[in-house]
Amino acid sequence: MGYCPNTPEEIRDMLAVIGASGVADLFAPIPEELRAKSFNLPAGVSEFELMALMREKARQGGTEIVPFIGGGIYDHIIPAAVDHLSGRAEFYTAYTPYQPECAQGTLQALYEYQSAICRLTGMEASNASLYDGGTALAEAALMALRITGRHAVVLDGSVNPLHREVVCGYLASLEAGVCQLPPAGCEVDLAGLMNSITEETAAVIVQHPNFFGSVADLTELAKKAHEQGALLIVSCYPIAMGLLKSPGEMGADIAVGEGQSLGNPLSFGGPYFGFIATRKRFIRNLPGRIVGETVDAQGRRGYVLTLQAREQHIKRHKATSNICSNQSLCALRGLIFVASLGKKGFADLALLNYDKAEYAKSVLGALKGVSLANAAPTFNEFTLKLPKPAAEVVARLLDRGVAAGVPVAGYYPGREDELVVTVTEKRTKAEIDALAARLEEALWN
Repeated sequence: MGYCPNTPEEIRDMLAVIGASGVADLFAPIPEELRAKSFNLPAGVSEFELMALMREKARQGGTEIVPFIGGGIYDHIIPAAVDHLSGRAEFYTAYTPYQPECAQGTLQALYEYQSAICRLTGMEASNASLYDGGTALAEAALMALRITGRHAVVLDGSVNPLHREVVCGYLASLEAGVCQLPPAGCEVDLAGLMNSITEETAAVIVQHPNFFGSVADLTELAKKAHEQGALLIVSCYPIAMGLLKSPGEMGADIAVGEGQSLGNPLSFGGPYFGFIATRKRFIRNLPGRIVGETVDAQGRRGYVLTLQAREQHIKRHKATSNICSNQSLCALRGLIFVASLGKKGFADLALLNYDKAEYAKSVLGALKGVSLANAAPTFNEFTLKLPKPAAEVVARLLDRGVAAGVPVAGYYPGREDELVVTVTEKRTKAEIDALAARLEEALWN
């Protein structure tokens, strides 16, 4: 049965307002020969039949791609419990929890999410999530400016280039300088960062592991920043925290990151969620919602939004941010993901990523003309130097059903022969061996 939300009278009124004599006038810009004469639609089919048809067409189109792409968004296994629990109506249709008497379930879930983020990052306080990893990093920079009263940040060049763009965009309208240091090859230039800290530096911003996959101990950098009265902000990959030192263990003051890898599928850029956590003494500078635990008049445990008047701040001149929402459902998926794995399972997941990436490094690095560009240890991403332009090689492999990685030159001009490869727990030995065979073929045939 057809459905039109507007009555004939309403349609005539709207057409009159825009000066059209009829609905056909709305299509006047489309040449007559390009207009559909008939849609020639087949008879309707069941949902099951339609899904089977679409899967068959997808197979015919060669759209089954094996991804070795990372760069901030990763292809991880998602336990079935994540979809099942996050899809329950209590969570899936829940609205902003301003009224705690009506939203204890949502508030408790967000409180537990904050606790999980604190444990992952080694921090003491977290908010209830932000839009994504890039905006979380920018909000951390704004936090540092407020906390220190200074007007500059030092930004390491091996931080995700897209996230660096967001930071620079946020700070462009402020009286705040951004000093960007180029990476030392594929590594963090720790000496350069330390030497760039001045009395005007509010924070040093680094990534752990960095965009090229390299891992570094940032403990001495944190000490140097603190000696100069600056903060250390670390953007971290949450899965790696099951194996590597956390930002908190290395002395960081603020930890942020993209939470997509925690139970959220690849989805054309979103929706995902960003996380941000800090030391307890800086909690009043955290943007967005913060859920706290309390007791009611009868002494029963309860949860409420705390420390801030809603999250939009009644007095704009006292606001910590213009963030007025979060990604509660995506953050809930992150919580269910880490809770379903548990402490040991999370560590096992991280180790599996590391082990598979080490195998891939050994196989790919042994190919003729290919070498490893990372001088430092890596987690599940690493950078290869190829004897041909990486973008050209990636295009050839894509035609063979493999997304081989991220060409570095797209973000770092002049590095056309470098390719960042990612290996998660989902990649099998057969897939890694197939990547090696096809890469060798693309390079030399």
